[in-house]
Amino acid sequence: MKEFEKQLLAENSTAFYTFDISILKNRVAYLKSRMPKEVSLCYAVKANTFIIKEIEGCVERLEVCSPGEEAVCKRLGVPSEKTVISGVYKTPEFIEELASDKSFNGIFTVESLTQFELLCSLSEKYNTKLRLLLRLTNGSQFGINKEDIDDIIKNREQHKNIEILGIQYFSGTQKTSVKKYKRELAKLDAFLLHLKEDLSFEAEELEYGTGFPVAYFEDEELDEEALLKGFSEAINEMQMKPMITLEIGRSIAASCGKYYTHIVDKKINKGVGYLLCDGGMHHIVYFGQHMAMRLPKMSVAGKEDMQPDKEWNICGSLCSMNDIVVKNAVLPDIEIGDTLVFENTGAYCMIECISLFLTRDIPSVYLIDESGNAVKVREKFETCNLNTPIY
Repeated sequence: MKEFEKQLLAENSTAFYTFDISILKNRVAYLKSRMPKEVSLCYAVKANTFIIKEIEGCVERLEVCSPGEEAVCKRLGVPSEKTVISGVYKTPEFIEELASDKSFNGIFTVESLTQFELLCSLSEKYNTKLRLLLRLTNGSQFGINKEDIDDIIKNREQHKNIEILGIQYFSGTQKTSVKKYKRELAKLDAFLLHLKEDLSFEAEELEYGTGFPVAYFEDEELDEEALLKGFSEAINEMQMKPMITLEIGRSIAASCGKYYTHIVDKKINKGVGYLLCDGGMHHIVYFGQHMAMRLPKMSVAGKEDMQPDKEWNICGSLCSMNDIVVKNAVLPDIEIGDTLVFENTGAYCMIECISLFLTRDIPSVYLIDESGNAVKVREKFETCNLNTPIY
């Protein structure tokens, strides 16, 4: 056990998160080393807002998907020129607030024709240049059709304050198939070629949401080296050579995080062993967890070298039969007061949880700096203030 873990376990009697900045920066460096040199990275801040300040200097851009995320970036001093304002619904008020700000120099993605019309109108109203990426739909609620993009490109000269940089595209998450990446990039390449040859528009940029996978569970096999090699080859095979920005969240942030939760009770009900912890599904959720039937990478703090000897269902502190974190986990000798440590919790695990359910506390958050020191960046938060009506 590392010194900072001993310190934090001594200081905290309830659940908490840690995000290790050295692991985070090494992860970004690894991903960059596996990509063609001309490829840049955009961090999707929705994956984890607590690491924005530390990662800002390591990536070329940050993707912002809500007014709240933009406010966080602003408070942390992120230059607007490093931000892409994305998200399926940008409120008109939010768009106007940014468009009217002469100091704002970020990029907007266009999610609908309604959004495009509003951006055009605001660019004229405030006589300001707005830079756009047209989001190509993947067949879901996100983005717009190819035909709509064609129409916008054909009529681009009508909007003197609108600068269309290129295309943005995202098709999903946890993708493990090199063939699928190659098919998608080939289709995008063909579309960019069509824009050039048929509409005399050469896109400066393609922002591509990779959906690179993370291996969360013990039974998962992921040959990441082969995946990234195949992905890079697909980029190099493209005929069109726009600036390519890879929008990544999960794959950047997951490995830097750990979640610590304490065993507060244990029991045997009808022959089944149950461990109750002070956390639960309101603190942690893994993509693909499938009702807790898969075993995430985890350990018992201080008992990592002990032999597992008993099977347990690990349950949270909510009054819900759904609050099962792991089923049939074989663990070493467990006592009340022991701490379970869950790995790969740096992305989404805490953000996607039902934090306000049953008015339980939201855990503290610590960053582990590059010297191995723990810095608290969020105090434990009592949700009773949020769940109490005001008369």
